[in-house]
Amino acid sequence: MPTQCKPISFAFQGCQGRRVTAAFDGGSITSNAGALLLRAVDRSIGLVDRVAACFTDHRDARLTEHSVRTLVAQRIMGIALGHEDLNDHDELRHDPLLALLAGRLEGRRQNCAALAGKSTLNRLEHAPPAGAPGRYHRIEHDADALHAVLPESFIVSWKGRRPSRLVLDIDSTDDEVHGRQEGRFYHGYYHHYCFLPLYITCGGCPLFALLRPGNADPAGGVREPLGRIVERFRQRWPGLEILLRADSAYAREEILAWCEDNGVDYVIGLARNSRLVEKIGWELADAQAEAERRGRPARRFAEFLYATLTSWSRKRRVVGKAEHLPGKSNPRFVVTSLPGTFSARTVYERVYCPRGNMENAIKEQQLDLFSDRTSASRFAANQLRLLFSAFASILFEALRRTLHGTRLARATAGTLRLKLLKIGARVTVSMRRVKVAMDSAHPSSAAFARVHARLPG
Repeated sequence: MPTQCKPISFAFQGCQGRRVTAAFDGGSITSNAGALLLRAVDRSIGLVDRVAACFTDHRDARLTEHSVRTLVAQRIMGIALGHEDLNDHDELRHDPLLALLAGRLEGRRQNCAALAGKSTLNRLEHAPPAGAPGRYHRIEHDADALHAVLPESFIVSWKGRRPSRLVLDIDSTDDEVHGRQEGRFYHGYYHHYCFLPLYITCGGCPLFALLRPGNADPAGGVREPLGRIVERFRQRWPGLEILLRADSAYAREEILAWCEDNGVDYVIGLARNSRLVEKIGWELADAQAEAERRGRPARRFAEFLYATLTSWSRKRRVVGKAEHLPGKSNPRFVVTSLPGTFSARTVYERVYCPRGNMENAIKEQQLDLFSDRTSASRFAANQLRLLFSAFASILFEALRRTLHGTRLARATAGTLRLKLLKIGARVTVSMRRVKVAMDSAHPSSAAFARVHARLPG
């Protein structure tokens, strides 16, 4: 950040006879030096270039200071580094390290910052879909192409290897809002005004992220993106086995029948009712007797063929968990297409229960990568914010792969940001090189060196 002519000095309590003062006069210093790793990760997977190609820039090139690629890189890297608000970029545009991440060390014109401020970035976020009405028409985006970036980035992450089986998780969540944004509705279950974004993930990696109005059907809009993802994966990996997991909101005939018609296995939660509970009555009684005898929870498993009274077209295999907890029974059910070679216990405990990892991935998106920062008035702008958060998540997934075998291999994005990216450094730019002198006492210097050694040059 440019220094002031007379920077304000702050006095603090002295130490061992010496005065302690501070001032914002250090010059080209950054707190984000570790983000050099993010730049190397992006170069290896080509994420920013792929996202930037989804935007069309109609601005006059002669009068344009910051390219769309610069804006995209600045926004994604900013979110990854913990800066969710566009207002932050009025100061961050002078950060020498963030400028390096965006591929620009200085402005084209004199006295112009290397990076864009909030007003220019706002034009990117409010860029309407191509052909759609919108306030800002100088920059447009291809919505389908942006959504396609997520599964394509997942394919790139395999680097020519072939997976034997992929497990896709589907879930929706609430995104509480506090203004009068387009598409916000009061939700009786969550007891607040919100959006209902839909996510499809694989191993925590986002494959689809769609913002939906707060009154949307939880299972609405699933089949089309699911079909595109399955088709693309099987085009890349012919004969690939795919398993779909979801909670009871997705146990719909149209979803189950689609999976069966397209050779996709499924394990999907099933809302309990009196008919289902009656089917495992003996197992519940046996579990209760054991729990009371031993003084600890007990569970049994059963399986049977079942069909709803009106909505399902045929009977399907249902696995029931008959569990008794202290003072109450806790029956649970899933419907599955997996054959009998998968025992009832295996289906529930080893196949279905790991679905909870997706909920952790959604929490990471909201808490660490600000996917719930949907405060723009326009719905399309909030959809772009959701996607930018998902793109930042891809960078962290790629970073985790380089940390295999270390204590940070399963760390959240927030932990990786704190431990590995937030490193203080002085940045010196000369005609021949950019020197980033990092904190000599940083505790993650060994982890930084390990990641750097594993990244392509």
